[in-house]
Amino acid sequence: MNRKTVVVADDDDDLRALLCLQLQGFGYRIVEVRDGAALLELLANFGQRKLDVIIADVLMPCYSGIGVLGALRGTEIDIPVIVITARQDEEIARDAIRLGAVAVFHKPFDIGDLRAAIERATKRRPRWREHREIRR
Repeated sequence: MNRKTVVVADDDDDLRALLCLQLQGFGYRIVEVRDGAALLELLANFGQRKLDVIIADVLMPCYSGIGVLGALRGTEIDIPVIVITARQDEEIARDAIRLGAVAVFHKPFDIGDLRAAIERATKRRPRWREHREIRR
């Protein structure tokens, strides 16, 4: 079985732990970080090997999820990013999509919907790369 690896970046320790536990229950391998700087460091050191999807919170210390998307735009890293946010601000969602997020979820969200988004992102990854190139 080819298990997908999901990176979960959220500074809320309890939410991150719960999300990781639920995703592990679906069979995903999990890598967790607590802020945007740690996420960017992980990507710089780990590269794209075996990382299938990133789930990043909007409001994190150091780099927000939006900041991470902006930082990734100028790189060769092409891992799909799903953004999660507690803010009910449609401008944040538009900015995230404009910067390349494949999906945006407002907390609280249905874990089944998140799982479906992860599956769509990993199945469409080659097309997502093309989409990302067009947006640059």
